[in-house]
Amino acid sequence: MSPLNKRRWRNFRSNGRAFWSLWIFLLLFGFSLIAEFVANDRPLLVSYRGEWMMPVTTFYPETAFNGDFRTEADYKAPEVQCLIVTGGSDLCFDDPEAYIAEAQDSGTVEGEAIQKGWMLWPPIPYSYDTVNDLGRAAPSPPDAQHWLGTDDTARDVLARVIYGFRLSVAFALIVTFATSVIGIAAGAVQGYFGGWVDLIFQRLIELWSSTPMLYVIIIVGAIWQMGFWLLVILSVLFGWTALVGVVRAEFLRARNFEYVRAARALGVSDGRIMFRHVLPNAMVATVTMLPFIIAGAIGSLAALDFLGFGLPSSAPSLGELTLQAKQNLQAPWLGFTAFFTFAIMLSLLVFIFEGVRDAFDPRKTFK
Repeated sequence: MSPLNKRRWRNFRSNGRAFWSLWIFLLLFGFSLIAEFVANDRPLLVSYRGEWMMPVTTFYPETAFNGDFRTEADYKAPEVQCLIVTGGSDLCFDDPEAYIAEAQDSGTVEGEAIQKGWMLWPPIPYSYDTVNDLGRAAPSPPDAQHWLGTDDTARDVLARVIYGFRLSVAFALIVTFATSVIGIAAGAVQGYFGGWVDLIFQRLIELWSSTPMLYVIIIVGAIWQMGFWLLVILSVLFGWTALVGVVRAEFLRARNFEYVRAARALGVSDGRIMFRHVLPNAMVATVTMLPFIIAGAIGSLAALDFLGFGLPSSAPSLGELTLQAKQNLQAPWLGFTAFFTFAIMLSLLVFIFEGVRDAFDPRKTFK
């Protein structure tokens, strides 16, 4: 690590709010990255006739457990649970719950010895799309089985929040990275060369910025099925202009500095001057804009899902959860969950990038 980067890291660590926000965010995001091992309606591990299986990562048909169907086993069904516990007994289709209890207690089924099996479930035995048989009206309030309750289609809210957090952050990071690369490159070319290049680029950006993003998304959504990567592409197409003005202004200011003129006189290429010498000085203003781009990307995804123009309703969307809170005012836990999820996620990201901005600022030095 270079001395400059060491100084930046020290400055970042000196900002306690940013430093601890980074660790909390990494912990939450890392937790969401293994969501399949935390919230899933398939067991983590199954022992069947002495063989170990991992349904969480591998497809197993019901016939693998002496069942009748070649489709994936429904591990929540009593018949499948009985087949696993009793080692594939044919009696499971008569009274599965009774035979499960008998096998667990005595290790036999109707007096015959069996090779007992077992299943290891995740801490939250529901996936984001698992529809639960509640035996009562949905949405249901929080209880021992559903810690944050269920939504109006009887899906576990906590599982959807975990998957939705990962989806929202991944969407925001991908969009921010792509828009930053395009926007910084465009702004650098405009500011460094100026003249007709700058003038033509500015007119094109003005025309492109005046195009209504929502209308385009509605039209595209009417032609193709809206998905994650299609939304990413559309967001990048309309979001790359956010950094152009900031980077352009920094390059316009710095292109006539003495060190730039000296580099030109020494025969250094324009590309090397732009991205090796001028861009680092423009990073402070650029990094300042990143929290707004990330927060805007998360807000845009939530808004599109709330309006019904974003991801399908089956996707683990925080915006769709907010829409359900609006439609089910008698279920306040939906609104509170959506609010606190957005508040915590966006606050942590803003605190982190505040620290990054200060770390890149050469005028600020923390002790």
